[in-house]
Amino acid sequence: MTQIRHINLEGKLIWLLFVAVLLLAPQFFTSNFSLAIISQIGIVIISCLSFNLLLGEGGMLSFGHAVYTGMGGYFAMHALNAWGRTEYFVPVTLLPLLGGIGSLALAYLLGFVSTRKSGTTFAMITLGTSELIASMALMFSDFFGGEAGLSGNRVTGHSVFGVTYGSQLQVYYLIATYCFACVALIYFFTKTPLGKLLNAVRDNPVRVEFLGYNTAHIRWITFTVSGFFAGVAGGLSAINFELVNSEVVGPVRSGAYILFTYLGGINVFFGPIIGAALLVLTYNLFSKLTKAWLLYLGLIFFMSVLYLPGGIAGVIVNNTNLLRKVVQLSRLGSLEGRLVLRRFYALWAHYLLLLLSLIPLVMSVSLIIEMLYQLQLTDDISFDMVFAGLQINPTDPFVWLMGAAGGLISYTVFHLIKRSALTCSLELSELIKDNLLQAESSKEHAKLGVNL
Repeated sequence: MTQIRHINLEGKLIWLLFVAVLLLAPQFFTSNFSLAIISQIGIVIISCLSFNLLLGEGGMLSFGHAVYTGMGGYFAMHALNAWGRTEYFVPVTLLPLLGGIGSLALAYLLGFVSTRKSGTTFAMITLGTSELIASMALMFSDFFGGEAGLSGNRVTGHSVFGVTYGSQLQVYYLIATYCFACVALIYFFTKTPLGKLLNAVRDNPVRVEFLGYNTAHIRWITFTVSGFFAGVAGGLSAINFELVNSEVVGPVRSGAYILFTYLGGINVFFGPIIGAALLVLTYNLFSKLTKAWLLYLGLIFFMSVLYLPGGIAGVIVNNTNLLRKVVQLSRLGSLEGRLVLRRFYALWAHYLLLLLSLIPLVMSVSLIIEMLYQLQLTDDISFDMVFAGLQINPTDPFVWLMGAAGGLISYTVFHLIKRSALTCSLELSELIKDNLLQAESSKEHAKLGVNL
C-alpha cells in the first residue's frame, strides 16, 4: 500500500511539473523567436504522441501520419477563412477541435481499409495513402491552394474575453492548453481497457482473436482516435503559422514523426515528448549550423538503432529503475548494500567516460563530413573553411589523415569503454538480483519465525 501511494504521489508530481513548465516557460523564453520555438514544440508533442498511439502502443508503423496533421490544418484554415467571409461566429479557440473532427472523419474512412491488415501490409497502405494525399494537394488547388497553400488571419472576427491571438504569447497559451489536455487524454486512453487490449494486439494478436476480440476493430478505433489528436495538432499549427501548404501532408513530414518519435523512445509514454523537442530544435536551430544536418540526423538515427534501441526515454527509465533498486539495497546498511552502491558509482563513471570519448569521435567524423561538403558545394575559388574556430584547408592530405586517425583511435577507445560498461552493468544487475533474493528470503524466514 505504501508503494502504491508512493507511485501515485510521484505521478501527481510529474503532472504538476508538466503544468508548471507549460505555464512558466514564457517567463524564461521571452523573445518572439523563443516563443515561436516552444509553441512549435507544444504542437509537435501532440503529433508525436498521437503517432505513438499507433506505433508504440499498437505496433502499427504508419508512413502517412502527416496526412492527418496536415488535413487538420486545412480543415481549420478553411473554417477560419469562412468565418472571415460570413457572419457566423466560430471562436478561433475552437478551430483546433474542428481540425480534429475533420481528421477523425478522414481517419475513420481511411482506417477502415488500412487497419484490416497489420504489419508490413498496413505500413505499405499508409505509405500509399500518404503519396495519394500529397499528390492531391498539388492537383486540387480549390481546396488545397496549390503550391502556395492557404493563408488566413487568426485575428479575424470578434475577440473573446479580450483575447484576439494577435500576440504570440496568447497563441502559445492556447497551444499549451491544448497540449496539456491532449497529453492527459492520450495518457488516460492508454490506461483504459481498450488501451490494454491495444497492447495485447501489439504483442500477441492471435491470442486476442482466440479470446473473442476483433483485432482489426481495435486497430480501427485506435487509428481514428490517433487521427483526431493529429488533427488537433494540425489545427494549432494553422493558427500558429497562419499558413498551410502541401508540405504539411507530405511523406517527409511523416518520416520526421517516425524518426524523432523513435529517438525519443516509443516504449515509454514521455518518449515522444522528448522526440518532439528534438524535432523542433533540429529543424529550427541545428539546420542553421551546417548544410550537412540531414546527414548528421541519419547518422544519429543509425547509432540510436544500434546502441539505444529504447530511445532516450528508455535509457532514463532503465537507469531510474536501477537507481531505485540501488537505493533500496543501500538502506539495508549491509556489506552487500555498500558493494552494490560502489558498483553503481563505477557504472556511472563508465557512462562519463563514454560521453568524454564521444567528443573526439564526433569531432573527427564532423571534420570529415564538413570537408566533403566544402569540396562539393562551395562556390568560392578558395576551399578554406572554419571548423571549431580553426582555419582548415580541405585539400590538405594531412588534415584528412588527422581526421581519419582521430576517428579510428577515438572509436577504438569508445568501443573498449562500452564493453567495460556493459560488463559492469551486467555485474551490477546480477549483484542486485542476488541481494534482492536474499532480502526476500530473510523476510520469509522472519515471517515464518513469527508464525511459529
